Amino acid sequence: VQLVESGGGLVQTGGSLRLSCAASGLTFQDYHMSWYRQAPGKERELVATIDDYGWRAQYADSVKGRFTIKRDDGESMVYLQMSSLKSQDTAVYYCHARLRGDVYWGQGTQVTVSP
Repeated sequence: VQLVESGGGLVQTGGSLRLSCAASGLTFQDYHMSWYRQAPGKERELVATIDDYGWRAQYADSVKGRFTIKRDDGESMVYLQMSSLKSQDTAVYYCHARLRGDVYWGQGTQVTVSP
């Protein structure tokens, strides 16, 4: 199983980025997909999650109204559209897949929001 994130980078405050996660080696449509992030010196936290049907998405309070998670089961992709970015969004963002006891992580992609 591989989860490969892309789309991170440096952006100014108020800007936007779209993160992508390409999944392979798993029956993607069966998996609950999420994005986590970890800032320096902080614990990894859940940012957004979407169920295996793509019907229900949930967000951390800190990103509600600014971030949107979407999945494309045909392409085995999950996306995180981020807008109105703030300096506190700076972190490494990780793609996460879960199906019952099976859990997989990507290698992460850095997002840096400059003042």
